Amino acid sequence: MQVYLSSLGCRLNEAELQTWAQSFQNIGYSLVNQVDNADLAIFNSCAVTSEAARKSRQMIRKFHRINPRARLVVTGCYASLEPQELEKIMGVDLVIDNSDKDILIDRVKDILDVPVMPEFATEPGESPLFSRNRERAFIKIQDGCRYRCTYCIVTVARGEERSRSIDSLIEEINQLHQAGVLEIVLAGVHVGGYGSDIGSSLYQLVETILDKTEIPRIRFASVEPWDLGESFFELFKNPRLMPHMHLPLQSGADSVLKRMSRRCKTETFAELVQEARSHVPNFNVTTDVIVGFPGETDAEFQETLDFVASQPFGHIHIFSYSDRAGTKAARLLNKVTKDIKKERSRSLHQLAATLKCQQLAEQVGTSVEILWESSSQELVNGKHRYFGYTPNYHKVQLDLPAQYSIERKIIATQLVAVSEDNLLVGKISKDTLEHFIKNNRINIQQL
Repeated sequence: MQVYLSSLGCRLNEAELQTWAQSFQNIGYSLVNQVDNADLAIFNSCAVTSEAARKSRQMIRKFHRINPRARLVVTGCYASLEPQELEKIMGVDLVIDNSDKDILIDRVKDILDVPVMPEFATEPGESPLFSRNRERAFIKIQDGCRYRCTYCIVTVARGEERSRSIDSLIEEINQLHQAGVLEIVLAGVHVGGYGSDIGSSLYQLVETILDKTEIPRIRFASVEPWDLGESFFELFKNPRLMPHMHLPLQSGADSVLKRMSRRCKTETFAELVQEARSHVPNFNVTTDVIVGFPGETDAEFQETLDFVASQPFGHIHIFSYSDRAGTKAARLLNKVTKDIKKERSRSLHQLAATLKCQQLAEQVGTSVEILWESSSQELVNGKHRYFGYTPNYHKVQLDLPAQYSIERKIIATQLVAVSEDNLLVGKISKDTLEHFIKNNRINIQQL
């Protein structure tokens, strides 16, 4: 969960931001400097003058316009003086009175049920799949979407599909590679729809990237399963395409998928996953599931549990449905209660954890190329703990003496165990390290 904090007005508002920043970090959320990267935006408003109130309204609308996907929480003096006016502004999900500021974190978690339902499409950097860093760059390949899933407001906000030219994308990727980026993520609102407006396709774009760039690792942000043609997975014969895709399922019940206006039934989804894994060894499929969609019955939720249990998902992002003004789903009847949504979410989380443990256990004993991205600041047994990802996007940790660094290096790594917090544990062999000893100044005897 990525949180953006902003304020208008007095120093006290700024001081409150600092307190909330620390609190969010303490519960595992990360902070971002731009609202367009956020899953949740908190705005501390001001109303000391009518102009301040006007500017508060202006900033709220601006945040929603830039990132309609983010949940928006407004507090501060304007929120306390004119809460009803605030609730009329499109995009405002929660208004918190000044008297509740001390418990703002708890209010946000409880009332918004964070993490919240995904809005189907994401901008580069907003996806919960990937973190932005010096090694990885997000490439926006297109904007807009031609489909209208009933729960999605982004397709309304973003308009028609608009693809970037292949030449401009190749130029950007080559520039990033020259600057030291080792991995790119092809992202957009409707990634699989790339090229629909310029006579091209995602397949053609990937072919050209493989031909005209030397970027070592290429990934995809969320791609709708119905957008992948019969020959798409043949592209993964090239090892620069990482063997992982995030294919949103959203429900394991075809009747719910119909109400969502999804274009892929569960049988087709299962066939697609099987095709991917038959073409690409150790292919990892991750997905999204929404629980508590309007009208979802106990039987339909059980269908979701049964279908998910039958699939080799490496990770599942689970979201509780929430109404979004302006969507068709918000007008559907038979809303599921909050308590039922929480119970269903809990059950699905338990199943997802079991599936993930199974997938991690299958990785142990293999040797893969890891892009080592960063190290923790704190020492573990006198060593820095480094983190990276396998090609099929499982997180790995590795401990090294504090004076050595393997950041921004792709190194063959043995996967030797699964940690208590469900991360793979890596080990670099002495033979492999000999090839890196000069560049990395690693003393083999100290490992």
